[in-house]
Amino acid sequence: MNMTQRLLSLSRRGLLGTGAAGLMLPSLAQAQSVLGGGGGPAPSGSADNGPAINVSHASNAPIPIAIPVIGDPTGAPSGIGAQITQVISDDLGHSGLFRPIDPSSFVPNSIVNGVPVWQNWNILGAAALITGDVADAGGGQLRVEFRLWSITQQQQVQGTAYTTTPENWRRIAHIIADVVYKQLIGENGYFDSRVAYISEAGPVTSPVRRLAVMDYDGANNQFLTSGAAMALSPQFNPTRQQLAFVSFQNNQPRVYLFDLQTGRQSLVGSFGEMTIGPKFSPDGNSLLMSVSRGSGAALVKVAATGGGAQPLTDYSSINVTPSYSPDGSQIVFNSDRDGNQQLFVMNADGSGVKRISFGNGQYAEPVWSPRGDLIAYTRWGSGGFSIGVMQPDGSGERILSQGFLVEGATFCPNGRVIMFYRQTPSISGHDSRLVTIGIDGFNERLVDTPTNASDPSWSPLLA
Repeated sequence: MNMTQRLLSLSRRGLLGTGAAGLMLPSLAQAQSVLGGGGGPAPSGSADNGPAINVSHASNAPIPIAIPVIGDPTGAPSGIGAQITQVISDDLGHSGLFRPIDPSSFVPNSIVNGVPVWQNWNILGAAALITGDVADAGGGQLRVEFRLWSITQQQQVQGTAYTTTPENWRRIAHIIADVVYKQLIGENGYFDSRVAYISEAGPVTSPVRRLAVMDYDGANNQFLTSGAAMALSPQFNPTRQQLAFVSFQNNQPRVYLFDLQTGRQSLVGSFGEMTIGPKFSPDGNSLLMSVSRGSGAALVKVAATGGGAQPLTDYSSINVTPSYSPDGSQIVFNSDRDGNQQLFVMNADGSGVKRISFGNGQYAEPVWSPRGDLIAYTRWGSGGFSIGVMQPDGSGERILSQGFLVEGATFCPNGRVIMFYRQTPSISGHDSRLVTIGIDGFNERLVDTPTNASDPSWSPLLA
């Protein structure tokens, strides 16, 4: 096995089995609603009492929430309002923390002059209610106004309006769902976010691998590269709309940046016989990657512009797949320095290396949660492949999902959900699909993509 094969084996096991201008984020104008509340703190009463329910409780008993179709100001249902309503309902329901109530059970005329008839929603067991209006704001703009009501407290919790172009309705829906999540759970949501991944199409022996990006739920999929050169390992910049990835142009691995607002691709550099796994620092100004030399591979830090390469480990072993802690003070990585693949944590300058994985099997692809409390990883051994999490000191190890091949974990912006890819055998070779699962190991869901997919990277919140 040559060095390239060994590096790929240590970093991405799956390899062994085997219109850009429109990407600019929509601009949103936000205004307070006339009923009070807005982008700031909730009215007194809701803020004093804290979130409606904590996450642990919501996982066991999802919050029942009523979401009538958002209409126009006359009260008539709106076509685009119905689409917005469906996305909000899907976001909240798929999180596993909310239970949207069946609209067919709603009592007629339960909102009078814009105010809920409380008893009609109480009898349905609703803890919260979302209402809203959609209207033409003129100048090609759409105004979407929503209100979040606490049925138990019989008061409005939030009221906010957004103005944008009609084609951005889906993003407005995600933003509203995030506001609801924040008000009722007490943490930031994760719906207004995107996922970069590698699209895989064609023969399993020689697939075409393209860089792609989509909304977190699989909508608005866009291919960013042509597939003429194999793309691998996309990574979102945590501070700006930019991706780092590896491309094999002329069979030479090089690190590139892709600007999601301009559609421009720029070269960071070629750093060795094999370069894999670029990961941004928390400030977005530098990259960590694995660079091979001889029979080993070191973790190297470089400026995002490509200069100032600084090795953080030596080349006496194979060190790959680094990931920064959220505060940038530590790095978790995978190394075979103890004989087989295990996880290690070190200080950001390369000092204080400490092994943290000691379970049965081998470990790879560690990624630090944005909350800082967990590290997700891939593990494999006699029982096959699994996705798990552990605390940064190696304690509290838990397996979340297992399969023929599962790998490539990435955390959502609030750290409550992990996305990875699951590969299963098929007549043509294998199917590779993106999957989400809660960090509690429940609520595993398939994310629809137009082709086979791997190597997901979840963006920070966009707003």
